[in-house]
Amino acid sequence: MSESTSLREIAVERDGLVATVEIRRPPHNFFDGKLVAEIAEAFEELDADPSVRVVVLASEGRSFCAGADFSKRMEAGTVSQGTRSPSGRHLYKEAIRLFRTRKPIVAAIQGAAVGGGLGLALVADFRVACSEARFSANFNRLGYHPGFGLTATLPRLVGAQKAALLFYTSRRVPGEEAVRIGLADLLVPLSELRRATAALALEIAQSAPLAVLATRETLRRGLAEAVEAATERELVEQERLRQTADFKEGIKAMAERRLPDFKGF
Repeated sequence: MSESTSLREIAVERDGLVATVEIRRPPHNFFDGKLVAEIAEAFEELDADPSVRVVVLASEGRSFCAGADFSKRMEAGTVSQGTRSPSGRHLYKEAIRLFRTRKPIVAAIQGAAVGGGLGLALVADFRVACSEARFSANFNRLGYHPGFGLTATLPRLVGAQKAALLFYTSRRVPGEEAVRIGLADLLVPLSELRRATAALALEIAQSAPLAVLATRETLRRGLAEAVEAATERELVEQERLRQTADFKEGIKAMAERRLPDFKGF
């Protein structure tokens, strides 16, 4: 077992045929362009490592990834600052890199996968969840447009009708329901989450690696391109809605833990 030390926001550990990429921004693992760029760098390095066949995506803390920390940025007056990586690329551009990597990814979802955090969870081929997991595309309840390519990935996974319901209501989906609707693939107790995720990854890794890569390429053909096209539209709409009073109210209501009072402007 070996661990990479060159990355700051994440840790990469190799254990035989399986590597684990762990996000280390507990308790909620809010993301920004820098974090997404580091995950992309790690995935690309593991793509180039012939000893690794499957990647586990996991995180420290209570949440898998609670998305972007909008309330903190609104207070600082820098709501769009964290959307860029150190190279100046928008985090959605970095996200497309995740979808272009070739090796299977299994995500361990121990808590909230919310907003862009849900988008990150849907980069993976499979999601292992527990009862404590919560999935939510909460953008509309914030007065915002969905992002992170979710307008492409979520309908592909659960169907257009169910995706629309999740977008429009921003409802939270617990682990049991997530498995029932196809948002997650396996439900296990929280205490067994990492072990079960590693076991599924190893089961995949024990199949013929060239055949798995070829099959994955066929199944996901066009996905990265669809995500890229979706994020172009998402960015335009997010920029427009960011200027509205409803967006400010949505963020304020979230911080105050109350139902927002939207006015439609």
